[in-house]
Amino acid sequence: MTVFVDTSAFLALLDGDDVNHPAAVACFRDLRTEGSRLRTTNYVLVETTALIQARLGIAALRAFRESYQPLLDVTWMGETDHERAFAAILVVGRRRLSLVDCASFDCMRGLGLLRAFTFDRHFTEQGFERIPYSR
Repeated sequence: MTVFVDTSAFLALLDGDDVNHPAAVACFRDLRTEGSRLRTTNYVLVETTALIQARLGIAALRAFRESYQPLLDVTWMGETDHERAFAAILVVGRRRLSLVDCASFDCMRGLGLLRAFTFDRHFTEQGFERIPYSR
């Protein structure tokens, strides 16, 4: 099975002080044990890189690059994907919904993915199953 991985999961994995860190570590371990394929987008990687660098520093960024990134199947978003995601933001009209979120939803729908490793409730609002489940 393939699971989409969001920025919030990567941050929780790397930040031991994150409230979701224990759940993220357990979920990641379970996904690896199950042999799940991990899918993300280049947009998520850009967002994750910027946030890790700003919040956790270069050592954490290096750990992400060396330990997690090689395990990922990356979908590279092109111009058409970008335009669809941008249009979705304008249609939804919500300030807290990001371009990266909309690109992720579009990617998941295009690939027929139902599950996302994320702590972002927007995925549930869009009809996807969030793992680990949290309220």
